[in-house]
Amino acid sequence: MDVTSSDSALRGFLHGLPGVDEVGARARAEELARRSVKADAKRLALDLAISMIDLTTLEGQDTPGKVQAMCAKARQPGYGAPPVAAVCVYPDLVPLCVAAVKGSPVRVASVATAFPSGRAALDVKLADVKSAVAAGADEIDMVIDRGAFLSGRYLAVSEEVAAVKAACGDAHLKVILETGELGTLDGVRRASWLAMLSGADFIKTSTGKVAPAATLPVTLVMLEAVRDFARFDGGRRVGVKAAGGIRTAKDAFRYLVLVNEVAGEEWLDPRYFRLGASSLLNDLLMQRVRMEAGRYSGPDYMTVD
Repeated sequence: MDVTSSDSALRGFLHGLPGVDEVGARARAEELARRSVKADAKRLALDLAISMIDLTTLEGQDTPGKVQAMCAKARQPGYGAPPVAAVCVYPDLVPLCVAAVKGSPVRVASVATAFPSGRAALDVKLADVKSAVAAGADEIDMVIDRGAFLSGRYLAVSEEVAAVKAACGDAHLKVILETGELGTLDGVRRASWLAMLSGADFIKTSTGKVAPAATLPVTLVMLEAVRDFARFDGGRRVGVKAAGGIRTAKDAFRYLVLVNEVAGEEWLDPRYFRLGASSLLNDLLMQRVRMEAGRYSGPDYMTVD
């Protein structure tokens, strides 16, 4: 039976998922956070983390000059580092990014569906998505209707995600759960499965506009969900994006360890794991310079995104 065929079917499936042991999940995340990256693997870990970044600016004060500078840094971060995975902007800035990253592997992502609140009619949300895709966006980051999810209207959420997925065409869809508003880790697990059952290519923790944003326990539960979903759905691999509050190389390494230990090595790839960040790149670059030159260069030597 198609579990997305009715509210009752979805409710039965989602509430039939194994419950999350919140104490155990937090303890497991804390234990993994204490693991360190060995010195001989640190350079590889730095470059891997850089290659997973969605370099992001989502402010009302974004200007064409700021966005072009961000795109230039995304293409060539400097110090021999690889390009980042993507740049992420509001839909009206997509054409500027498409031109700025042309000829590079950097993808263009755009938030849509009335980001960050998601409070708009479906036709408005779909128009938002279609506009970004028509402008050249490779990826769309949508927000779920948290009000519908929290009130148990799972079919409404599922149908909206499926409609947005259809509007994306060839663009990949990242579904933002806004985990800081979901209340419990059980809610995170159910929202993760709901998004994947409805067609998500990625599930994403947060908009970055609500606290708490990405946390290790939340990301652990989402990684468990994508791992289990791959077994459930014939091997279809859904990605995870941790966004908000990840600022240092040490933070990034903790997430890489989490990915490897929970989902598996197959997810240690920009196609399946992303870090949504604006300030993280500079710290990764500073650590890279330190490894190369044997000294710490400091933030004054890095561009301000």
